[in-house]
Amino acid sequence: MITEFLLDNLRNIREDQDLTQEDMAKILNVSQPNYARWEKKVKIIPLTKLNQLCNYFKLSMDYVVGLSNKRIIMSNDNVLNKKLIGKNIKNIRKRYNLTQSDLAITLHTTQSVISAYENGKTLILTSFLIQICNIYHLSMDKICNRK
Repeated sequence: MITEFLLDNLRNIREDQDLTQEDMAKILNVSQPNYARWEKKVKIIPLTKLNQLCNYFKLSMDYVVGLSNKRIIMSNDNVLNKKLIGKNIKNIRKRYNLTQSDLAITLHTTQSVISAYENGKTLILTSFLIQICNIYHLSMDKICNRK
């Protein structure tokens, strides 16, 4: 379901600006085929590229991924901090009385992956973050400390 919204919003954002996939690929410093995979929902856009896209167009992540239908204008200087994001994920997990293993089961991954996210060793995958936001009705922008 989220990938449907993501597909539509990526394409809609591009078309609203009269941009081609090649233009978007240049903005995000990726190949056009790679960008096309995101629009065609073959792959999901990495969180760093999602942040870059949101910064460029001054849009919220929540809007771009379909968690919100409000096209909120945001700052264009948001930087992802994997340690801070990890801390936020840990706080969410604790708020819902979940162990790392519980969250791992929900996301179909391993406890060690959750630990790596929470300790800021690895940036969480976009798909996992979308799942967390959907399940617990949270904002990606807040978890990623975007303003």
